Amino acid sequence: MNFIDEAHLEIKAGDGGSGASSFRREKYIPFGGPDGGDGGKGGDIFFKVNNNLNTLVDFQNKKLFKAKNGHRGSGKNKSGAAGEDLIIEIPMGTVIYDELTNEEIMDCKDFKGEYLIVKGGDGGLGNARFKSSVNQAPRKCTPGFEGEKRSVRLELKSLADVGLVGFPNAGKSTFLNKVSSAKPKIGNYPFTTLRPHLGTVKATESNYVIADIPGLIEGASSGAGLGIKFLKHISRTGLLLIFVDLFSAENLKPVKQITLLKQELDSFKDDLTQKISWIICNKIDLIQSNELDLIQNDIENKLNISSNDIFFISAATGEGIAKLLKSLETAVIKNNISNLDL
Repeated sequence: MNFIDEAHLEIKAGDGGSGASSFRREKYIPFGGPDGGDGGKGGDIFFKVNNNLNTLVDFQNKKLFKAKNGHRGSGKNKSGAAGEDLIIEIPMGTVIYDELTNEEIMDCKDFKGEYLIVKGGDGGLGNARFKSSVNQAPRKCTPGFEGEKRSVRLELKSLADVGLVGFPNAGKSTFLNKVSSAKPKIGNYPFTTLRPHLGTVKATESNYVIADIPGLIEGASSGAGLGIKFLKHISRTGLLLIFVDLFSAENLKPVKQITLLKQELDSFKDDLTQKISWIICNKIDLIQSNELDLIQNDIENKLNISSNDIFFISAATGEGIAKLLKSLETAVIKNNISNLDL
């Protein structure tokens, strides 16, 4: 299934049905009074969260949504039937924006139930409504009112507790594959990961969700590589794990990688650099053990990062992962950053 995280929709509620102009005609009552019924109300349109959805792919080819119009009134004071409402199902975590004003209408990160987005028009009045002492046989009836319409933009933001960021081939997907049930594609080439992946880590006291997004490269904020379009999927997280490739094919030093990554994160509108972040130095199985202390001292001294926020692991062999997972579970509980109903 394609992963689509943005959609633009035109939404139109149903119009109200017209009122009827009718007169009572029965045997022995040749000149009965007005009995035209009112028109039916137009259908409303609602958004409803479906927890089984995880993409906006259903909106890739369908952009226009219209509810049913109300039916016309009829004689014998019969009101027209109301137009059928329309319910549009969206994934949990979807944010709804007004396309014209860019105003946030609704954030469905924890919303349950149905949200009315546009209201159907009221039905018109039948001529029976206009009977009076001075006008016993009115012919007047009114048309139904037009239903509301709106242009909206949907943005899907993943719900996760921990976000993974790093350059391509830093080992994020290998790590997620190792610690959770998620099975992202793994390969020794750039941009193996082309869409966000979520994995649930089943810990001792608390389960939590980790989000992996495609790797960033220098200049991502200007559109290089896959750009920063996927950073919104970690904007809800309470903790960021910044992955450092200790065996970088580009020979980028760990301090340089961290600096560049933080610059790209800082350019994102949600100010991701203000989040709690840990440094995850990966691929220690490819580095001489005597070099690790030098790397840690370099990160601490040049970037003013506490040793408590630096972890050395091998996502491939599993070395150091148990310690990291234990710290992650403690952080999730301590900082109350979990989005799951534990």
